[in-house]
Amino acid sequence: MKKTKNISWLISIFILAICSCSNDSDNDVKLLQKVVETSKEGVSKTTFFTYNGDKIVSVNGGQKHTNYTYTDHLITKTVTLNKTNQLLETIEYRYVENKLVEVKSLDNYRIHYIHNSDKTVSYERFTIGLGNQEVKEYHGVLYSDNENFSKDERTLDNTAAGVLSKHSISFYYDSKNNPLYTILGYKRLLDRMEAISSNNSLINTVIATTTNGDQVLSSANFYKSSFKYDSDNYPTEQISENENTGYLKTEYFY
Repeated sequence: MKKTKNISWLISIFILAICSCSNDSDNDVKLLQKVVETSKEGVSKTTFFTYNGDKIVSVNGGQKHTNYTYTDHLITKTVTLNKTNQLLETIEYRYVENKLVEVKSLDNYRIHYIHNSDKTVSYERFTIGLGNQEVKEYHGVLYSDNENFSKDERTLDNTAAGVLSKHSISFYYDSKNNPLYTILGYKRLLDRMEAISSNNSLINTVIATTTNGDQVLSSANFYKSSFKYDSDNYPTEQISENENTGYLKTEYFY
């Protein structure tokens, strides 16, 4: 009988140890602390991230500083100071049942989102002009796949009469960890596009098509990145190079 009690006691200790390790792993959130971007010419700029637990408090770079405001577990406002001209931009986020339904940049633009039953998200973007008048700029549909923002198909609304202009923006990912994904509430910010995904974007394609009567004009741009990773499969270095933005090396520190 004593032997049976000892075995039961050992099993209990073993189970507690497993649970303890599991909890430690769940709470071990890896957060991005610093990003250093270096151009082909060797010019570098550094951006720092500060947190309260897994909530982001601020992002401070050479030209801009952004403060974040939460309501419970959701990001509801950002205020960005442009250090060059000292202008402030305030963006407010509104949710219904934890789903983003509106993004509003005060005196600048507004985006309205509708979450569809097929898990796509329809949206409309309006610019805000003089007298607080709203003009529809474009509308579209957002797609996701395996917790990644995969495609933005948009139609421009501010074109000339008889002209149809469409843009299709697609993203292709690695299988590693996006360092921004662990920030509480960040993945719900649909206006951040591929930055809200669980993985890192390797290829970004932008296809633009304009139809005017019988004439159809199209163009395609490709943006590629390669990564190095640490032992936890988080990126430590990213190399981006394309004809529009040139060469850029990004280093990630945690």
